[in-house]
Amino acid sequence: MIISGIKWMFLIIGTMIGAGYASGRELWQFFGTESTLGIVLFSILFFICTTVILNISYEKESGHYIPVLNELMGKRLTKLYDGMIVLYLFSVTVVMIAGGGATLQVLHIPYWYGVIIISSLLVVLFIWGINGMTSMNAFIIPLLIIFLVGTLTVFQWTTGFSFEIDLTSQSNWPAAFTFTALNILPLIAVLGAIGGKIKRKGEIWIASGGSAFILGTISLLYNESLLKVSNEVMLYEIPLFAILKHYPYFMVLIMTGLLWAAIYTTAASGILGLCTRFYEYLKMPFWLLSLFLILLMVPLTTFGFSQLISILYPIYGILNLYVLAAIILHPIVNKFQLE
Repeated sequence: MIISGIKWMFLIIGTMIGAGYASGRELWQFFGTESTLGIVLFSILFFICTTVILNISYEKESGHYIPVLNELMGKRLTKLYDGMIVLYLFSVTVVMIAGGGATLQVLHIPYWYGVIIISSLLVVLFIWGINGMTSMNAFIIPLLIIFLVGTLTVFQWTTGFSFEIDLTSQSNWPAAFTFTALNILPLIAVLGAIGGKIKRKGEIWIASGGSAFILGTISLLYNESLLKVSNEVMLYEIPLFAILKHYPYFMVLIMTGLLWAAIYTTAASGILGLCTRFYEYLKMPFWLLSLFLILLMVPLTTFGFSQLISILYPIYGILNLYVLAAIILHPIVNKFQLE
C-alpha cells in the first residue's frame, strides 16, 4: 500500500512540476510578494482536491476522466468541461514542448532541435503506456526534488533566510484559489485514468498528503528565493536561472537536465489524458495517437514559452474556479444526499 501510494504521489507531483512550475515562471505569475499565507492555503486546497478526485476515481474504477467529471459536474456540464479539458491539455502540452525547447537553449542546443528531441521521446514513451510513465516519475521526480530543494536551500543559506510570517501583510492569499484551480484539470485528467489501478483507500491518503506537503514546501522555498532576485527575474525566460547564476556552471547543467525531465513528464501527463480520452473513438495505439497530437502541437510552440504561460494560465485559473468549488463541496453535498 505504501509503495503504491508513493507511486501515485510521484505521478501527482510529476503532473504539477512541469515547465511552468519547475522553471519558477508559474509561481512568479501567481504569487510573489505577500504570498506565504497563499501558498499554505494552496497546499490545503491541493490536498482536498487530490483526495476527492482520487476517491471518485477509485469508487468508479475509472480508466479516463469522464466518470469523474460526471460525478462532480453532472452530465450537462460534463460536455462543456470535457471540451475545456481537451483544449487545456492540448494547450498546456504545447507549453511543455515549448519549455523543452527553451530549456535546452542553455546548453546551446537550438530551440527547434530541443522541440524535436522532446517530441520524439514523448512518442517513444507511449509504447509502454501508463506503467512506463509511473516508473519514470518514480525515478525522475525524487531526483528533481532533492536537487531543487538543495539548490534553493543553499541559495537561502548564503543570502540569509527571510520568510514572511506577518499575517497582516498577506494580501495575495486569493491567488491560492486561482493557482489551485489552474492545476485542477490536468489532475482530473491524469488521476481519472488510474482509478481502476488503485487497490486500497490508504494509497489515496499517502498520495494526497505527501504531494500536498512536498509541493507546499517547495513552493514556499522557491517563492522566497525568487523574491531575492526579483529585479533580475524579468531578464530570464526561465526564472530559475536567475538563481542558478550564483552557482558553478556544472550546477546549471544538472538543474537544466532535471528541469527538462520534469517538463517531459508533465508533457507526458497531458498526452496521456488526451490519449485515454480519444482511444475509445479512434482505437489507435497510444504511440500513434501521441504522434498525431504532437504533429498538431509543434507549430503552436512558436508563440514563445513565457508568453504562452502568461496568457493561458491566468485565464484557465479563473475558468476552473467553478470546478474547484465543485470538488471542495463534493464531500459535503454527498453527505447530505446520503442522509
